[in-house]
Amino acid sequence: MPIEDLLRRQPVQSDMAAVRRLISGRCILVTGGGGSIGSELCRQLLRCRPAELVILGHGENSIFEIYQELLRREMCRPLLTPVIADIRFSERIRAVLEQYRPQIIFHAAAHKHVSLMEMNPAEAVTNNVLGTHNLLNAALATHVEHFVMISTDKAVNPTNVMGASKRVAELLVQRAAITSGRPYVAVRFGNVLGSRGSVVPIFKKQIAAGGPVTVTHPDARRYFMTIEEAVQLLLQAAVLGRGGEVFLLDMGEPIKIVDLARDLIQHAGLEVGRDVEIHFTGMGLGDKLVEEMFVPGEVYRHTQHEKIFVVDSTCQPGPQQLDSGLSMLEAAVQGNDNEAIRLGLQKMVPEFQPDQKVSWVGRL
Repeated sequence: MPIEDLLRRQPVQSDMAAVRRLISGRCILVTGGGGSIGSELCRQLLRCRPAELVILGHGENSIFEIYQELLRREMCRPLLTPVIADIRFSERIRAVLEQYRPQIIFHAAAHKHVSLMEMNPAEAVTNNVLGTHNLLNAALATHVEHFVMISTDKAVNPTNVMGASKRVAELLVQRAAITSGRPYVAVRFGNVLGSRGSVVPIFKKQIAAGGPVTVTHPDARRYFMTIEEAVQLLLQAAVLGRGGEVFLLDMGEPIKIVDLARDLIQHAGLEVGRDVEIHFTGMGLGDKLVEEMFVPGEVYRHTQHEKIFVVDSTCQPGPQQLDSGLSMLEAAVQGNDNEAIRLGLQKMVPEFQPDQKVSWVGRL
């Protein structure tokens, strides 16, 4: 079954000519370059013939794998530079940017697993918030021209630490755009089909093992997109961005996760209830029944791309509020104080409502 068939809509296609004009002959840096999105981004960027592609990541094995894969590509290759670095170390990141002087940064490095970040909020903040802050400071200091950050629909009215941390990261990108006048933007993703940690590979493993396939709730819905759509959206955002925007894809209607499970079971030639059971486990830490795409008070409009919206935020906190919030988060992280971390996130993202776990449990 082609993974795009699970979308229940036509995949979005983008004109890459403008992207090639932007990327060709320039130095590009990708953070999180060994991840599902980051590695596909590197593949597509390579086709646009940059002068140099700097592939930055914290995990050496994933960076090694994508670097070796790209080296084998039969095409006019740019200079490929693998860099092992952690965005949480500001001096290291500043040194990397000063050395390679990228003109465009795609920021894909982040902790994304909702339940793990609920249990490890300090890691969510140090990586997603403080790491992004470090990267933006280094980008501004080294005159990076374009900056595109991956965000998430979980940043909207967040009920979990991961979503709140990414909303703060959005605000930091918007502030950097306002203060610099440069096209620094964020892109909100839905769930990416086939990425590491997504439900599709998890469901496939459960089906191969004979089940059960585990779903949180019969009414749980999510917006889904393919990896190719996600990367095209990132690249289009680099072209369309003027500064401070949050972009998102028109992903149609959210899909019931249980319907996704049924589709995969049926595609395997099996029958739900006879060959493979679906079990409902109850909502996980920080889960919502349905994800949202817009923060209250935001205004959205179409771009030149018919399937891409741009969000104009009308509810940004002031610089002093952001700075005091960052200071509060840094102190809370140093003290490993989870309660203070959540309070700090609430100060910066007032709509953040920490998890009130739903204890619904049922059976199909």
